[in-house]
Order: sequence, then C-alpha cells, then structure tokens
Amino acid sequence: MARSFARSLPVIVVISAIAYIYFTTVFIFVEKWFGLGSSPGLMNASIFTAIAAMCVFTYSICLFRDPGRVPSSFMPDVEDAENPLHEIKRKGGDLRYCQKCSHHKPPRSHHCRVCKRCVLRMDHHCIWINNCVGHANYKAFFVFVVYAVTACIYSLVLLFGSLTVDSEKDDQQIEGSYRTAYVIAGLLLILLSVALSVLLGWHIYLVLQNKTTIEHHEGVRALWLAKKGGNVYSHPYDLGAYENLTSIGLGYLIGQGYSILGPNVLTWLCPTSGHIGSGLRFRTKSYD
Repeated sequence: MARSFARSLPVIVVISAIAYIYFTTVFIFVEKWFGLGSSPGLMNASIFTAIAAMCVFTYSICLFRDPGRVPSSFMPDVEDAENPLHEIKRKGGDLRYCQKCSHHKPPRSHHCRVCKRCVLRMDHHCIWINNCVGHANYKAFFVFVVYAVTACIYSLVLLFGSLTVDSEKDDQQIEGSYRTAYVIAGLLLILLSVALSVLLGWHIYLVLQNKTTIEHHEGVRALWLAKKGGNVYSHPYDLGAYENLTSIGLGYLIGQGYSILGPNVLTWLCPTSGHIGSGLRFRTKSYD
C-alpha cells in the first residue's frame, strides 16, 4: 500500500521531536553536566544514542511494515470449532464479512476506513505513524513506545542533572539560547513522558489480556449483551498473562499461535516478527 510519508504532518512532527530531544540531550544536557570528553559523558551519550537509535528503528518499522493484509483467497472454515468466525460484539453473532471489501474476514480482523481495507488483528489506526497498528507491526509499535518512554525519562534525568551544575559560566550560558532550549525540551519531555507512559500502561494491560483496543470496546458491549441474556462473557483469546506474552505450545506450531513479545525473552525488546503466525487463526481458551 503506497503512502506519502513526507506529506504526513504528524510523522514530520514525531521525527522532528526525536531529533530535537536527541541533540539537546547529548550536546547540551550531557555536555553541560559531564562534558562529552569525559568518561561519564561519553558513557551517557553512548547509552542515550543507542536508545534513540532503537526509537528511530522501531518507529520506521511501524511506518513501513504492512500491518497485515487479508489474503484474497481467504475462506472461513465453518467446521473449525476451535476458531470463532462470528462477531463477538453481537448477540448470537453474524458470520464475519466485510461489505466494503466484499470478502470474509478472519477472526480479529477489521476494516480500516483510512487505509480502506481490512487489517489482520487490527488494534487501531495511528495518525502518528500514518499507518494501522495490526498483526504484523503491533510488537514494533509496542517496543517503540517502551523505548520512547525510556528515552524521555532518561533525558529528563539528564536535564535536571545538568541544571544542578553551578558555575558562573553556566549561569551566563543558560541566560541565552540555552534557556530557550531548556524550556522547550523540558515542556516537550514532560508532556511526552506523561502521554507515552499512559499509552504504554494501556497497551501493557491489553497485552496481558490478549486484547486489541477494538476488542476491548467490543468486549464492553459483549459483556452487556451477555448480562442482559443471563450469560457470562469472557474474552475468548485470553489464555493467561504468561501465554498471552509467549503463546508457546501446539497452537503456535500449527499456525494458530500469536504472541505479542515471543517465546524468547532475549528478543522481547527487539521488533522481531517471526513468531506471530499467519494472523488468520488464533488459539482460544477452548483449545487443547
């Protein structure tokens, strides 16, 4: 799917914010506190550069990786009792079919009005990446937020630390362009730290429940319908916190597995996607 990222204002804003925070952190905060020529300065600059590089890398994956396209040949297997093919948000359920795309939808897929197509395991359409967050790029999105929160908090620590340096030279420097840089960076970092921390907390909750943002809202309605009918509703894909993270076992081996972070703990903070499966079938609670 062709998209013009250069003309996307939110993407330009994100890239500009990353660049501004990086250069002010390394060449002002670290330089003023430790000095880039010193061992502590070099160490902090190197660590922050590595975190910033991972932010840029994971963000670029969110931008350019297709979130998951429904194959044109997909046909639901109505005899597969292990794979729910009906809308969970509706009482009784209807066979999942997209009127706009004129084809059946796999479990957990949804039609994006912005991308104008169905997306596998769609979480939401994000204007900040000019792309949907879905089956193939959700981990990259999640890991990007983790690195972004880490970078913002680290930069704030360096900012406040550099302000503690007390010398006549520093007081004179901060009166000019340094003061403007400190004010802009401080406001930006505080706002981003709060906003991204809330976003990260929300997605940690979703990951532990094995839900998407759409499924959370659908589940609210499904729960209401279940109570109205005297039934009990539970999210069918919630296998327990550990398996939601890793999705290890037979379900993964036959193509039904889907893990957010993957079975290998050492790759949890890497935007790998070899563990996610096809995105057409997902293990449920009833699976043995």
